[in-house]
Amino acid sequence: MDHFMEEVVVKKNRVVQELMYYAANIVMVVSAILGFMMLQWIFTGFNITLLINMVLLIGLAVLLFLYKDRLRTEYEYTFTNGELDFAQVYNNKKRKSLGTMRVKNVDSFGPVESDHFRRVISTPGIKAKNWFLNRDAKLHYFYYVKDSIKNIIVFEPSEDLVEFIRKYLPHGVFSA
Repeated sequence: MDHFMEEVVVKKNRVVQELMYYAANIVMVVSAILGFMMLQWIFTGFNITLLINMVLLIGLAVLLFLYKDRLRTEYEYTFTNGELDFAQVYNNKKRKSLGTMRVKNVDSFGPVESDHFRRVISTPGIKAKNWFLNRDAKLHYFYYVKDSIKNIIVFEPSEDLVEFIRKYLPHGVFSA
């Protein structure tokens, strides 16, 4: 029997996130309109400051167009028979795969509140990856060593996902 579970983690308080998204859209449109208006003014009389302002405004509009979707970020955790896939989703449109982890290859797993996490995170040379959105959520961590580099992943799974993960962990890896 297959064990499969998929979770999408969204920000709990999205008011600021939504306001920033709509403000970015408004600034993008206004800066594009002003930039193209300045382009028209350049043809009537060349001015270097007008050219610089035009390039900055059009550049701002392009950057906002390319990166505004990142203001609506979600994380997706997919568990399938001992493998956990991590993905970052932007505005429910673009999906960026963060990696796949075999749970049986983990050196340590547990809640962030544990003493073991405090010891592990304070070791020198550790590479931390924070794949969560809500700081007040019940966060968990994976600690593993790959290519002699110490890594730790902090994420926010549900209790059901934690139980699935614990079924596939080697003995003695879970630290509460």
